[in-house]
Amino acid sequence: MKIDLNFSKDIIKEEELDSYEGDIFSIHNCLHSKDEYERMPLGWIDLPERYDGKEIENIKKTAYRLRSNSQAFISIGIGGSYLGSRAAVEMMQSDSPEIYFSGNNFSGTYIQQIVNKVKDKDFSICVISKSGTTLETAIAFRVFRDMLEKRYGKAEAKDRIIAITDKNKGALREIANKEGYETFEIPSNIGGRYSVLTPAALLTMAVAGINIEEVMKGARDAYSSYNDPKLQSNNCYRYSVLRNILYKKGKHIETLINYEPSMEYFGKWWQQLFGESEGKEGKGIFPAVLQFSTDLHSMGQYLQEGSKNVFETIIKVKNPPEDMNIPCFDDDIERLNYLKDMTFNDISNIAYKGAMKAHEEGGTPVISLEIPAIEEQCFGHMVYFMEKACAVSGYLLGVNPFDQPGVELYKKNMHKLLDR
Repeated sequence: MKIDLNFSKDIIKEEELDSYEGDIFSIHNCLHSKDEYERMPLGWIDLPERYDGKEIENIKKTAYRLRSNSQAFISIGIGGSYLGSRAAVEMMQSDSPEIYFSGNNFSGTYIQQIVNKVKDKDFSICVISKSGTTLETAIAFRVFRDMLEKRYGKAEAKDRIIAITDKNKGALREIANKEGYETFEIPSNIGGRYSVLTPAALLTMAVAGINIEEVMKGARDAYSSYNDPKLQSNNCYRYSVLRNILYKKGKHIETLINYEPSMEYFGKWWQQLFGESEGKEGKGIFPAVLQFSTDLHSMGQYLQEGSKNVFETIIKVKNPPEDMNIPCFDDDIERLNYLKDMTFNDISNIAYKGAMKAHEEGGTPVISLEIPAIEEQCFGHMVYFMEKACAVSGYLLGVNPFDQPGVELYKKNMHKLLDR
């Protein structure tokens, strides 16, 4: 497993990348130093190398139990407690049980629709929150906890509720201890958007039938691949530097583009990761997500001829999991029989090449990240790649990529308006 990186060499020169060698060497040594590890929430950086195999087995056992007794499973969380697990489920989910996500908005319509879907099914829930007081998550948890207790009684409901929270403190930890829920820990030195490789996402993945050992293997391969301070041989660091160079050239918007619809929520997780990590102190690249070829018919015009403050990062899947041939008809009224020897993926590849060439010629820089396939190892590898790239990008930008003071401010204002 590796990620191949290419970029618009007419817009960015190799010597521009090479000029960052010293900065990258210093940032690498800082990130991997004991002092920085103790000062910053860097528990994710070596997690693939030191993850607890016993905890993985416990997650798998719990997931097996929930898959056995539940027709539906509801993952309740927001932000980093939601987007990473949904990204994995959307990419690789098996058919059973049905997986729903709640606690990520204030829409009464949305939550009522989930209630309607599970009201006649056996279901279980997992609530994910370090504090237990994040409002979207906490009120959704009340709805489904109430449903479970009324349907099964408190004793059986207890076995259908899993809490993933802080080891020692917080409202959710207090409730879990009081009610006797099974719990898993969110490590205190790993922030929410960097928590995809912790129980915060791994349990939901396992319930969905995803092989979490293979996910961690992919992440471990990435840890090894990108534990190299040499810029020329580290595509993760090269991606970070390319972003920084383009930012300095006035490219303040990055569009992450997927050609596979199943990767939509990977893009949304990436959007949170980079937006929350870099957008502070009046700095940062604005992360946007597009789906090609769909959005070529709406946003392609802007990317081609609009304001030149945008660059593209494309995630290309070399071997998508499935494909189809194009049918032919004798009358050929649409004049499409020339495609008779082609598949949908063949056409997607041509669209990719054609759009990239057009946009580069229009002055929009393109970074291409090619992965081998959509599978567990690739997912784990991509997650670690983006986490480390984001941390390095933040250090290059001169901001703390691990805090989120703006998010905390909006929560504080909302609580005041609610007279809390």
